[in-house]
Amino acid sequence: MLKFINTFRKDEDGAVTVDWVVLTAAVVGLAIAAYSTIETNATTLITAAGGAVAAENDF
Repeated sequence: MLKFINTFRKDEDGAVTVDWVVLTAAVVGLAIAAYSTIETNATTLITAAGGAVAAENDF
């Protein structure tokens, strides 16, 4: 039983899995933040462009 406990304690496969899960979660979080920023700025740009086009109504 003592040998099993020592072997279990030295096994680091789970630590690598936790590292990958944390890294993946960070990448997903950054992607969501980037999408939100791009969406907000694109909407602002489209609204400004539409206003500029409407203001130049020459006909």
